[in-house]
Amino acid sequence: MRTRFAFTALAGALALAATASQAQTQAPLKVGFMLPATGTFAALGDMIEKGFKLHVEEQGGKLGGRTLQYFKVDDESDPSKATDNVNKLIKRDQVDVIVGTVHSGVALAMARAAKDSKTLLIVPNAGADAITGPQCAPNIFRSSFSNWQPGYATGVIAAQKGYKRAMTITWNYAAGAETVKGFTEAFEKGGGKVTKDLNLPFPNVEFQALLTEIAAQKPDVVFAFFAGGGAVKFVKDYDAAGLRRTIPLMGSGFLTDGTLEAQGASAQGLITALHYGDNIETPRNNAFRNKFAVTYKANPDVYAMQGYDAAQMLAAGLKAVNGDDKKRDALIAAMKKAQIDSPRGKFTLSAQHNPTQDFYVREVKGNYNVVTGVAVKALADPGRGCKM
Repeated sequence: MRTRFAFTALAGALALAATASQAQTQAPLKVGFMLPATGTFAALGDMIEKGFKLHVEEQGGKLGGRTLQYFKVDDESDPSKATDNVNKLIKRDQVDVIVGTVHSGVALAMARAAKDSKTLLIVPNAGADAITGPQCAPNIFRSSFSNWQPGYATGVIAAQKGYKRAMTITWNYAAGAETVKGFTEAFEKGGGKVTKDLNLPFPNVEFQALLTEIAAQKPDVVFAFFAGGGAVKFVKDYDAAGLRRTIPLMGSGFLTDGTLEAQGASAQGLITALHYGDNIETPRNNAFRNKFAVTYKANPDVYAMQGYDAAQMLAAGLKAVNGDDKKRDALIAAMKKAQIDSPRGKFTLSAQHNPTQDFYVREVKGNYNVVTGVAVKALADPGRGCKM
């Protein structure tokens, strides 16, 4: 009996030693960042990368016991260059996982390449509905939102406020069109009517003609989707045109996230809906914000949080397979069923690998998007067209 127990203990010790040895001898996991480093969305890409690396740093520089090696490509927010750019990571650098991107048009091309090559892709921002719709795949995950989600949540708020006639304005690209579609669905379900959709080419910021049309039409409310530098100029131009005093402006939360210092007084009081807010008073969010501020000497925004959670999702998969990413089915299964303890609040993933999450009502006060309530609890993207 004693011999048998001794043998069992020895076998267990050897197995643990073998696992530890395997983790130590594995080559670094190759992580490819395909994010904007120049142009309108450059600041957003920077925050995503910082958020991702913050979680890795908190884990001692490893995920699932595996060290990471980083590769970077500037996607330039240009869909026409997206396939060539992502193939630099897939074919040239032979990365194990890709993290990207911000621009929905670029992300769609990335998703096609990832699906074809079976490269693990985690999307830390771009909300293109097709990524978790018709282009869904077992190896594609998102740590952010679908474009439909924040649009829908804002439409719920606008309808609850009693507005009946709305106009929308955005860039003429996937993110804008799909966010407006979500807003329209919820707003009209709540008894309102969208009377006109206005748009202009991305990344054009010459808004004056469209603002003149809004002034002439006099809707009850305007819904806007812009982000980054374009959001700064739109909010300031809307105010300068005198519209802020007469026609309420609402938006997807990206209108005021990461932009408030530049927008200044023009943004005060704006109501938006998003899955994150600066003042979510939980120990998890407070710890995240404090650590980020100390590490990077800056306040984190929604983009930093989404990058942070992309790393958390990857960590959940790697932990389940002791860092062995070649056990792809087990890694993907663990990511799919994980509950992510996010600064935004805990969330799970839908069958299409998109976060099912609360969307908050936020009001701009000073340099903060202050959460004043919940627009929709546990909002899941419908994942229309996904077949996995």
